Amino acid sequence: MSRIGKQPVTLPDGVTASLSGQTIEIKGPKATKVFTATDDVTITIEDGAVSVSPRGKSKRARQQWGMTRTVIANLVHGSKELFRKDLEIQGVGYRAQMQGNTLKLNLGLSHDVDFEVPEGVTVTAPKPTELVVEGHDKQLVGQVAANIREWRRPEPYKGKGIRYKGEYIFQKEGKKK
Repeated sequence: MSRIGKQPVTLPDGVTASLSGQTIEIKGPKATKVFTATDDVTITIEDGAVSVSPRGKSKRARQQWGMTRTVIANLVHGSKELFRKDLEIQGVGYRAQMQGNTLKLNLGLSHDVDFEVPEGVTVTAPKPTELVVEGHDKQLVGQVAANIREWRRPEPYKGKGIRYKGEYIFQKEGKKK
């Protein structure tokens, strides 16, 4: 049994939900989001809350049950406020800056990296060694942050690279003579 799937998603003030078939539309003060669920689950809206239940007892129905409930909860949260990922850049000469819709990264490569920021996400660089990724779609914000981090992952010997704020990198000891 899905523990997370059993809990209904309460709709806060200013957020409304409408259902047509398997498609749910969440309207909030800052964004409108649409999600189409699979046929393995049933979605109902009652008393200011959205409930999800599985159709049948198959493994796929139980998997979709918890996932669908979580996606709807993220849509409700995203329609009211922004999701945010903070990144830190560590390394001598490593820095970032925004130029229009392009993120320019100097990461010790033979060339600068130009990262095009997709629609629906904003990236800001308050300092040359800090990045803030924000948006209303949790999956898109996380994917953009992961794509930026992929250009120079933190390495275990010196700790240089792009890391999430607060992420701990286990430092390895180098070779001994």
